[in-house]
Amino acid sequence: MSFKSLSLHHNILKAVTEAGYVEPTPIQAAAIPPILEGKDLIGIAQTGTGKTAAFVLPLLSKIAASLLSNQSSRTQVLIVAPTRELVVQIEENVRAYARHLPVTIAKIYGGVSERPQIKALDDQATILIATPGRLLDIIRGREKSFANIEYLVLDEADRMLDMGFIPAIRQIVKLLPRQRQTLFFSATFSRDIEKLTREFLNDPTTIEIGQRSNPAETVTQFVYEIAHHLKLPLLMHLLEREKMEMVLVFTRTKHGADRIAKQLARSGVTTGALHSNRSQNQRLRALQDFKEGKVRLLVATDIAARGIDVDGISHVINYDFPPHHEDYIHRIGRTGRAQAVGEAISPDISPWTKKSQ
Repeated sequence: MSFKSLSLHHNILKAVTEAGYVEPTPIQAAAIPPILEGKDLIGIAQTGTGKTAAFVLPLLSKIAASLLSNQSSRTQVLIVAPTRELVVQIEENVRAYARHLPVTIAKIYGGVSERPQIKALDDQATILIATPGRLLDIIRGREKSFANIEYLVLDEADRMLDMGFIPAIRQIVKLLPRQRQTLFFSATFSRDIEKLTREFLNDPTTIEIGQRSNPAETVTQFVYEIAHHLKLPLLMHLLEREKMEMVLVFTRTKHGADRIAKQLARSGVTTGALHSNRSQNQRLRALQDFKEGKVRLLVATDIAARGIDVDGISHVINYDFPPHHEDYIHRIGRTGRAQAVGEAISPDISPWTKKSQ
């Protein structure tokens, strides 16, 4: 199957070709046709499978005609995502795919000034990409800004549930027209998530790629059962002996991330840190340096487990295991993306395995 066979607008196809895409991924091939047909959709797929393009490409295709004929000067698409990093990543992808359309795009998230975000809302940017908390903060008295929204995307819905954003999502949805197309994407599909789909969607098409709650098959997983004080020496040993080109290390705490980053830097490993105690500019700079190869290793808390779409991550290391199986899947999903191979290493035994012993 080719992208041309999916009946996308020719300006979108041009951008897809320029981005170097050859064939759609399974989630893209399955999701794009029903979205183009106007159906509500539930997309369940592992991280790194191309979910963003699966909803952005058909939505851009649907609004292309009105944009090119200057018939639209209002917000048509609202994309809600759980973290700043994911909002930034989605916005980058939307700009790349919409490069041949006169589209206006705004991103709304906390940690930066509200003023330009309020202006974007008042100016009716064509596509809004937002975290739920900040969006709810700035729409007070501007509820009419949502009166013309035709398309709603809830991305990483399971993470929004985990982070307690569902009440905010409900408030936002109440402001939207009932006649809209809603797309719901998640890496896992728990009973709670299933209840939400019944609340927000109308007779949706469900697409599931791969098995629920399973990591990508392209990721090889290793566990080293060692004492806590040996974790850092093991990490140093692996960095010296193995071919680790781009390494993402996950820690349980912000303090732990800073401590490990400093120790590795003292040992000559170019290292960055990413967690919620760092300013927005610091977080964006750390991620950009990692993408550009200026730092070999990025130490992060789970704030980075979703939304980081960095090509070429060779290894994910769970320095500290996450408490939940779903978080583990999202962590190791940062490698082995788009059918590439990767390795996940855990110098510990998982807490859920301990409980079962």
